[in-house]
Amino acid sequence: MSKKYFLSYLLLFICNTIISQNCDLIFRGIITDFHDGTPISGAYIKVKGSELYGISDSKGSFIIKNICTSKIKAIVSHVSCESKLVSVNLSIKSFTDIQLEHHVEELTEVNITTKANKKIKTVQESFIKNETLEKFSSLSLGDVIKEIPGVSSINTGNSIVKPVINGLHGSRVLIMTNNVRLQDQEWGIEHAPNIDINSAGSVSLIKGANALEYGGDAIGGVIIANPIRIFAKDSLFGKTIINGQSNSKGYGFNSTFTKTSNNGWYVSGQTSYKKFGDFNSPDYILTNTGSESRAFSLFTGRKEFEQGYEFYYSYLKNKIGILRSSHIGNVEDLVDGINSNQPRIIDPFSYDISAPRQEVTHQIFKGKYFKRFKELGKLDIQYDYQNNHRFEFDIRRGDDRNVAAIDLKLQSHTLKSTLQLDSKTATNFKLGVLARYQDHFANPDTGVRRLIPDYKKFDLGFHLISNFKPTDKILLDIGVRYDFNRINAKKFYQTSRWEERDYNIDFQEIIIQDFGTQLLVNPIFDFHNLSASSGVFFELDDKNSMVFNYGLSNRAPNVSELFSDGLHHSAARIELGDLRLKKETSHRISGTYNYENSNLEIHVDGFFNYINNFIYIEPSGVETTNRGAFPVWDYKQINASLFGVDLNLNYNITKQFEYNNKSSFIKGKDLSSDRALIDIPSFKTLNIIRYSNKSWSNFNAEIESELILRQNEYPNNNFEAFIPRTNSYVLVDISTPPPAYHILNFRGSFDLKILKDMKVNLAFTINNLLNTPYRENLNRLRYFADEIGRNFIIQLKFNY
Repeated sequence: MSKKYFLSYLLLFICNTIISQNCDLIFRGIITDFHDGTPISGAYIKVKGSELYGISDSKGSFIIKNICTSKIKAIVSHVSCESKLVSVNLSIKSFTDIQLEHHVEELTEVNITTKANKKIKTVQESFIKNETLEKFSSLSLGDVIKEIPGVSSINTGNSIVKPVINGLHGSRVLIMTNNVRLQDQEWGIEHAPNIDINSAGSVSLIKGANALEYGGDAIGGVIIANPIRIFAKDSLFGKTIINGQSNSKGYGFNSTFTKTSNNGWYVSGQTSYKKFGDFNSPDYILTNTGSESRAFSLFTGRKEFEQGYEFYYSYLKNKIGILRSSHIGNVEDLVDGINSNQPRIIDPFSYDISAPRQEVTHQIFKGKYFKRFKELGKLDIQYDYQNNHRFEFDIRRGDDRNVAAIDLKLQSHTLKSTLQLDSKTATNFKLGVLARYQDHFANPDTGVRRLIPDYKKFDLGFHLISNFKPTDKILLDIGVRYDFNRINAKKFYQTSRWEERDYNIDFQEIIIQDFGTQLLVNPIFDFHNLSASSGVFFELDDKNSMVFNYGLSNRAPNVSELFSDGLHHSAARIELGDLRLKKETSHRISGTYNYENSNLEIHVDGFFNYINNFIYIEPSGVETTNRGAFPVWDYKQINASLFGVDLNLNYNITKQFEYNNKSSFIKGKDLSSDRALIDIPSFKTLNIIRYSNKSWSNFNAEIESELILRQNEYPNNNFEAFIPRTNSYVLVDISTPPPAYHILNFRGSFDLKILKDMKVNLAFTINNLLNTPYRENLNRLRYFADEIGRNFIIQLKFNY
């Protein structure tokens, strides 16, 4: 009986405790926009572990009654905001001011784009999604970016591909990777961008000088390789892509993984490897055109609502063979190569990469911190370090056969900060400052005269960009930027070259030591560059919109243009810079028309670019050295104009069939000499028919027709050269472009489900389906060989 009484008393005590528990606590507060302090109505506030909730009114206020415990956690959410968890002790305070990131979805919209251009921007901007990048996993950035109208490439063979945007390339095209401006001696035509396309989550392109945030010298445009997007939630995902191809018997793989957590911490890693043997044209093997690439990157940090930090490291090593027959011993070899229908040297297939070749290692380290300030904006502070080490090996004999002819090391330190004032929805400002220091070392122990000297470079930049939205259908922006550049070099000149170019008249004061046959000089150049841009976006109606832009940009001459002085064997020529070069000034006017409905998209970009003091390189004759006679290419300066039109049309014929056309037309003129500019891309049009059927294991297929017309406007840079063997002068025709060509490509893919949580995508591609022989005008090796022939590519992608 005693046990029964005890249980009865215990039950009565518990019931009395529950009945007497205080459930009269009240949680009240106001929910406002973190940016501008405006109230947010319709926000949902739920107390965790209970059914209690509240909804904010038009003033942002809310109240929740009948709470039983003083220490609570509440989840605050809104349709246009990122959810937030708040902790409150009601015994200390019952009123809480809660700020939400009401602009999160609005800011995210800039990453959600159409198939051609971002509609809400005032610049000519295009976007390549991750799905497209995966198709080009085995190729280069230059190959991928050509998917955008107005973009072509200038090549040295098939592995060294540099982007050309509306006729401009090299130092006029900026490349950003993970918010770091790539510093990899981009001045050389045969210097491919040192970036692994597999490390990017997406790629965007801004044509023209409308991206002052990245640099005022982007006369051609800016290519931005964005990292994968990070979300604050617990997840672990990744993918592995395996490639194999018939032409070159190449293979490679890429693997990425990402771990995120709901507290904002994340880590993402990526590694890739590619190896290719000798490629082949439709009729012969292209000896010594193999390549090998290794890449690794790690991206980690913590991303919270009000602040965050991140660290990034990447490593890339490329070993690239250059067509053996392109290594000429003298101008007679060049004449023979031009007049021959096939390369002078054709060896059996091999994976060996012999001289001439390049070996480049590029490393990037970045640290970044950001902080958001209530009713003000966001502050970013970033430091990055880059180390670029380039070797170029020529065919040499004796003890020097394994010594690089060019050994260059470039180290760059950059500190930058940006303050974005976006507390007002109709107006925002972005202020930025940048400081950069570079140290370039050219190893003198190569046994070859140094093409580029030692130098130190200092950059300091400031920019201010503002955006205004006077109405819902009009967006205005205006920006201004100032850059200071100083180049401090030490260089040896042959006395004969110094006097031949009349430097003894204009630059006598920079000589610091006279060795008789050589002079050591210390040129120091300062450049003050002012850039500006303005743009306006009009939304005519739901289907039609227009964008107009004006961009002023200034670019200081790079070290190659100023100081080149010697034999560049990988380019098979003697290159001569000019100390008298001035900065380039570009005035670019552009307009874009966009039409979009449910079945049809049309995007037309037009531009006119006038460039004062345009710097270019062209052949000027022949020079005999102790290694033979070589063509001489001089850097020169003129006034130039470029104009063109780019078209992107996409039409959904049915739910499963789609037609796409991408066409580009451009003209370039040397206004100083009233002739065509050198290295202007030909008219290009791509016509693509796509078929997709998700019910057939997500089957996709497309046939692509690529037509490149002959370039009929070009400068005549042909010259005569004396051939000792025949004791005669012959015409060296290095100007006449090759004929037009047309090739077909095919792509297809479908999904295979092999495990419950793992899906495999099988993709297959046939490039140059008909095995058509052709030569591309902007390939530096077109004098010696055809482009590559038919290539079967198979790809397996594992998502997990």
